[in-house]
Amino acid sequence: MVIEYFLFDKRLGIPIPALEKEWEQYTGNTQQEILFHWEKIRGRIPDRIKELEDMINQKQAQLSNEDNFLKSCELNSDIADLASIINDLWLWYRTNQDVSEKAHF
Repeated sequence: MVIEYFLFDKRLGIPIPALEKEWEQYTGNTQQEILFHWEKIRGRIPDRIKELEDMINQKQAQLSNEDNFLKSCELNSDIADLASIINDLWLWYRTNQDVSEKAHF
């Protein structure tokens, strides 16, 4: 089952590839199944990013009205963490796009 080649990353909110062997050691059929499953996951990444951007916008709105310094620091930290997750998601989205494109040739 192809799902065994992916692990859910709680921080990112998506399953990511968790291959135990070198790519070339998988059969062509297994490679295609993995790529097909990854493309379905990859297609959801922009939606996940949008969810995180909405959370950032909410926290920025809270921050603009926050007078408590410690709470402001906490909100800034939360915003930075969310932005880091977005950055990592874009890396996954772009990096694996190259792999998918090569596999279709």
